[in-house]
Amino acid sequence: MPDSLVTGPAADTEPEPINAVPLRRPGRWLAAVVLLVLLALFVYGAKTNPAYRWDTYRKYLFDSRISHGALVTFELTMLAMSIGVVLGMLLAVMRLSPNPVLRAVSWLYLWIFRGTPVYVQLLFWGLFTSLYRTIDLGVPFGPQLLHLSVQNWTQPFVFAMIGLGLNEAAYMAEIVRAGINSVGDGQREASVALGMTWGQTMRRTVLPQAMRVIVPPTGNELISMLKTTSLVTAIPLTTELYGVARTISGANFQPIPLLLVAATWYLAITSVLMIGQHYLERYYSRGVSRQLTARQLRAMTQVHEVGK
Repeated sequence: MPDSLVTGPAADTEPEPINAVPLRRPGRWLAAVVLLVLLALFVYGAKTNPAYRWDTYRKYLFDSRISHGALVTFELTMLAMSIGVVLGMLLAVMRLSPNPVLRAVSWLYLWIFRGTPVYVQLLFWGLFTSLYRTIDLGVPFGPQLLHLSVQNWTQPFVFAMIGLGLNEAAYMAEIVRAGINSVGDGQREASVALGMTWGQTMRRTVLPQAMRVIVPPTGNELISMLKTTSLVTAIPLTTELYGVARTISGANFQPIPLLLVAATWYLAITSVLMIGQHYLERYYSRGVSRQLTARQLRAMTQVHEVGK
C-alpha cells in the first residue's frame, strides 16, 4: 500500500534516530603521536647542536645585504615569469594554429628549451658575449636595420632574466595549451558562427575560460621560478639571495647558518606568493562550485525578507 494512503497510528509514528557510533582508528592517533615525537626530537636536536651556529643565523637574518639580495631575487622572479607567461601564451597559440609553419616553430622551441637543463642554458647566456660580438639585422646586400655591439653588455641581471624567461616560456606554453584544450569545441564553433576570426576566438572566448585551468599550475611555476633563481650564479649573478649568502659564507667560513638564512627568506617569499595564488584561484573559480559565499548568503537572506 502506498505511504500516502497509510492512516492511523502507524502513519503518526516517526522512525527512531540512528545511534551512529564513529569508527575507532587507533592507527591514526599512533601515527600522529610518532610524528610529533620525531618532530620534537628534531627541533630539540637542531636547537642544541652547536654546528648550526644560531647566533650567526640571527646576526645575518635581517642583514641589509641579505634583504637586498631577497629584493633582487623577487624582481628577477617577477620579470622572468612575465616573459615566460607572455611568450608561453604566444607559443601555445602558435602550437594550436592551423598554420603549419607556426606549429613547427613552436614545436622546435619547446623541443630545445625543454630538452636541455636550465643550468646549461644559463651558462650559454653567461658566455653570450663570447659567442656573439655584434647583432646585425637587415637585408643581405641591402640596408642595415639594426646594429648592436654585444661586447658592451655587462649586465648579468639582464642575461639572467632573459635566460630564465625563455626557459619558462616552454613550460608555460604547455600549461596554456592544456587550458585551451579544456574549453569545449562548442565555444569555438559559436564564436565562428558569430563571425569571429581564429585570433578573436582565442582572445575573446577561449583564453578567458581557460584561465581557470591555467592559473593553478602557473602559480606553481612562479614558486618554482623563485627557487630556480639560485642557479643564476652560472652567469654569474651574485647579487641575488643565494649569491649574497654564498659570498658572506665564503668570507666567514660558516656556510650552514647562511644557508639557513637564505632558506628562511625563500620560505617567506614563497608563503606570500602562495597566498596570492590562493586568492587568484578563487577569483577564476567563481561559478564552478555550488557553495555560496557569505556575501551571497546575506544577499539571498535580504531578498527573502523583502519578499515576505
